[in-house]
Amino acid sequence: MEISFVRIDDRLIHGQVATVWVKEAKCNKIIAVSDEVAADTLRKTLLLQVSPPGINAYVVTIDKAIEAYNNPKYADFKTLFLFTNPSDVLRVVEGGVPFKSVNVGGMCYKEGKKQITGAVSVDKQDVEAFRKLHEKGIELEIRKVASDPKVNLISKIQGL
Repeated sequence: MEISFVRIDDRLIHGQVATVWVKEAKCNKIIAVSDEVAADTLRKTLLLQVSPPGINAYVVTIDKAIEAYNNPKYADFKTLFLFTNPSDVLRVVEGGVPFKSVNVGGMCYKEGKKQITGAVSVDKQDVEAFRKLHEKGIELEIRKVASDPKVNLISKIQGL
């Protein structure tokens, strides 16, 4: 399986992903990875319905994503991986999937989170996961839309 692009966006598949990031990634598959979303039949169904024409989308658990990556049956997949949070990305990387770069597009503000850009808010668990990914040599860049300049995420979480 070829890893075309990895993105954290808590909305997963939506207009910007379906129209812009799919073209940017030059992918033929979207795999949304989340134990929580995979267990939510309604949310899973809605996500699959908004996949762009000609692109097969899947909503899978973390374990299934690792299993699929390692299955030769999916060797022709050029995959856009989508996640809702960095802890799930870290679990997939620790499971042996070699991500080189992670785009952070949207992590909405909630109680207990600190806003680091207009579209990205983090809590202690997020910061810890990002630091571990960074220690593994993975590029962490913030871009809400593809035309935005890359912003180094690590520089935004210094001191948190």
